Amino acid sequence: MEDVRTTYSLGKELGRGQFGVTHLCTHKATGEKLACKTIAKRKLTNKEDIEDVRREVQIMYHLSGQPNIVELKGAYEDKQSVHLVMELCAGGELFDRIIARGHYTERAAASLLRTIVQIVHTCHSMGVMHRDLKPENFLLLSKDEDAPLKATDFGLSVFFKQGEVFKDIVGSAYYIAPEVLKRRYGPEADIWSIGVMLYIFLCGVPPFWAESEQGIFNAILRGQIDFTSDPWPNISPGAKDLVRKMLNLDPKQRLTAFEVLNHPWIKEDGEAPDTPLDNAVLNRLKQFTAMNHFKKAALRVIAGCLSEEEIRGLKEMFKNMDSDNSGTITLEELKQGLAKQGTKLSENEVKQLMEAADADGNGTIDYDEFITATMHMNRMGREEHLYTAFQYFDTDNSGYITREELEQALKEKGLYDEKEIKNIISEADVDNDGRINYDEFAAMMRKGNPEPNPKKRRDVVI
Repeated sequence: MEDVRTTYSLGKELGRGQFGVTHLCTHKATGEKLACKTIAKRKLTNKEDIEDVRREVQIMYHLSGQPNIVELKGAYEDKQSVHLVMELCAGGELFDRIIARGHYTERAAASLLRTIVQIVHTCHSMGVMHRDLKPENFLLLSKDEDAPLKATDFGLSVFFKQGEVFKDIVGSAYYIAPEVLKRRYGPEADIWSIGVMLYIFLCGVPPFWAESEQGIFNAILRGQIDFTSDPWPNISPGAKDLVRKMLNLDPKQRLTAFEVLNHPWIKEDGEAPDTPLDNAVLNRLKQFTAMNHFKKAALRVIAGCLSEEEIRGLKEMFKNMDSDNSGTITLEELKQGLAKQGTKLSENEVKQLMEAADADGNGTIDYDEFITATMHMNRMGREEHLYTAFQYFDTDNSGYITREELEQALKEKGLYDEKEIKNIISEADVDNDGRINYDEFAAMMRKGNPEPNPKKRRDVVI
């Protein structure tokens, strides 16, 4: 196979994923700027990984020529790597456009959603299910005001036939459909993911949220959507109606891409109002991606810290909280138990914790639910674990994480994005000295909402 370097010269690194690194590349003859995703063969450890890459190439070629799907220009292979050369999307992520414009309305959200649903409608009508739809996988072609939006990352996508049932759990936790968690799904799962995106577009936070990945899954399976918190009372009935219909727990009742495009709220010159949404929504969107990335890197450091003794400790903790020895913990027992431990949580936070932990929704927490939920909280709360993570970032042991140290660490973890560094520091740096001390780091880590590992899961507990 032809060597990629015969035709292209590779430039600076643009991003890094689980399997591959993306570099800027230039066509030697024409000077055209493109992106080259390089996948190291040594990382493709089994047949399934190799098949995934082969399928990604097939799907991108199959979808080529569609205006809002990133174009694959060529696939190359050498002894060490597979190289995918594709269109360069230099305009940043979807949220960047929203934030840059400042003035943000339901009509603007409807217009963005319309493009995304049209892309998915195209994919579905061509027999492709994306399976990893989330804001980060939609990029702008250039910095121009009217630059087109492009769907990227077809690494988890599959070809499907009508009525075919899929069983592997893939995707990113916030956006996974309930039927995916139950291992029986089809293309309707993509519509659920876009419904989650619409909810985030309108209020800045995900509809199904918890302190742990398992907690997020439990919330998804319950499917209760909050339309009472701000800014929802001021959002139009049409928007709420569409969210409800896209987040229907029953995939057979959920709208198809075609039906979504015909909903009155989403249509061009449709019902979506042109009045600005609350500024808080914009600010939340700014923080949503940035903080997730920092925490994700920190959680990877902390993840290795839990010992058998600590699991034993969790068993003891459960027994102590279960004051009437019923084998389950009530909200009241949880409140008292947390207070006894010296955990300072507001009434609302305890309720949220209870909801996140109570997988079967029966109002009490049994032992398994408790371990699943508290393992994450415990891991976040243990001083020595947080300190280990802090030291990982604070490479010169100055007692502060500087901008440079943060940049370096996020680059190493493949999570670096220049724009985000500013957002992370402004959110975590309470005393405004331009760096993050240990107390600020610990407070940020305990705030919740980590973005879990987005790739395939084989160990989901339902």
